[in-house]
Amino acid sequence: MRKSREETARTRARIVAAAAEEFRRGGIAATGLASLMSAAGLTHGGFYKHFASKDQLVAEACASIMIDVTDTLAERALREPPDQRLAWFVHAYLSPRHRDDPAHGCGLAALGTELARSSAETRDVVTDGLSHLVEAIARLFDPPGGAHGRARAQTLAAGLVGAITLARAVNDPALSDELLANTASTLLASIR
Repeated sequence: MRKSREETARTRARIVAAAAEEFRRGGIAATGLASLMSAAGLTHGGFYKHFASKDQLVAEACASIMIDVTDTLAERALREPPDQRLAWFVHAYLSPRHRDDPAHGCGLAALGTELARSSAETRDVVTDGLSHLVEAIARLFDPPGGAHGRARAQTLAAGLVGAITLARAVNDPALSDELLANTASTLLASIR
């Protein structure tokens, strides 16, 4: 019996969601198709019914994770008073919770160095994802944007991604916490 188009689309979405989580958890190169399909509750043999290559899946998975985490944080930050939105966003991004859960966090921080060596299609997605992050941050300024809003938002994005990446990389919990707290304070002080 053939699958309906809707069922095929749901299966593909399930594979993309599992890939997004598995790539962030273990890295792109370290995540094999068999384990990825298993995480999606499927067999390895079905992969090529949905994707031409792992690179195609990487690009699709990255497209979702580059947008979803940013939108979730930015939408939540907009519930704060205008003068507290950016601080809320920075503290949420640089939180121990985000640091300790890379599988559900920012794809730029979890996969940055691997993404730099990815296919052109994936790097296009990363470029769009970074632009989306920068635009989301710029909308949180009080007052919004301003003449130097884009440059300030780019600097904040770079500081956020770099700090969470380093906080995950070190094996000293106190140093990791210190990196998060100090970066948050310094970034917020720099944009006032």
